[in-house]
Amino acid sequence: MTAKLWTVFAGVVLLAVLPFVLSEFRTVQLATVGAYFIAILGLDVLAASGQISLGQGAFVAIGAYTTAILMTDHGVQDVKTIPVAAAVAGGIGLVLGVPALRLPGLYLALTTFGIAVVFPTIPRKFDHFTGGSSGIDLLGRPTETWHGKGFWFLTNGAWLYALTWTIAVLCFVLAWWLVESRFGQSLRAIRDSELAAAASGLHRSAYKVVAFGISTAFAGVAGALLAINVAEVRPGAFPVQLSLLLVVGAVVGLFGSIWGAGLGALVIVFLPGTVGLLPNVDVGHAGPATFFFGVVLIVLMLAVPLALRVRRG
Repeated sequence: MTAKLWTVFAGVVLLAVLPFVLSEFRTVQLATVGAYFIAILGLDVLAASGQISLGQGAFVAIGAYTTAILMTDHGVQDVKTIPVAAAVAGGIGLVLGVPALRLPGLYLALTTFGIAVVFPTIPRKFDHFTGGSSGIDLLGRPTETWHGKGFWFLTNGAWLYALTWTIAVLCFVLAWWLVESRFGQSLRAIRDSELAAAASGLHRSAYKVVAFGISTAFAGVAGALLAINVAEVRPGAFPVQLSLLLVVGAVVGLFGSIWGAGLGALVIVFLPGTVGLLPNVDVGHAGPATFFFGVVLIVLMLAVPLALRVRRG
């Protein structure tokens, strides 16, 4: 435990120093890394129960749209929308988790993947709330906090970085507490043997649904921060590829281990750009990206069960 505490302390110190030695552009990029880090933490908490979601990107979008609608239509300050975004995404996750988590393994993954596929069409249909294909522009609105102006001695990029990573560190501490608590032990017991867990008196479905709701609440926080950082929300920013990228990030970070989530977030922010597969590519114009992520999906379907078996051992 002491080594882990020192690791957290060193990470916090590094995060505090980075915005003063990096360019504004890189600082903003690392703010995006922080948002994805939070979304991956949610997947890791869910993985503790032996479950995998391929729909995390849809819940990131729900968080982003919650923030955008509250800012534009209800005059809520951007920072104050973050807990609301978590509650909305988490609540929807709980509702959807009740029927979905009755499905085992790959069937659950495919069901949540269906959520990711369908979601981008919803904002286009309810355009009076979401702005349709054009989305919602947040730049320059009075409900923005310091965007474009900086804060005290911080530049605009440093302010966004500080906001995102402060919340990310808090989310990491929460995830750490969850996986090490009795709740986390119960999730791992269910993952290792559902029959044994049931025999010991654990309500398997209830624990799985709660884990799914927590996972989607983390995604909602990530979406809210992305909306604040980018200052716009549109359907093309949350294609199905985003959900797959988040799972790739979780797998890179030793799937189910919150300690590798940072590495996974770095990979999914910087690696796609090097091959022209940025997650904000519109679904309808993905081109080669569609084939690439189809291959990724097949590989994940094969690799994730193996990763879970390894972690059980």
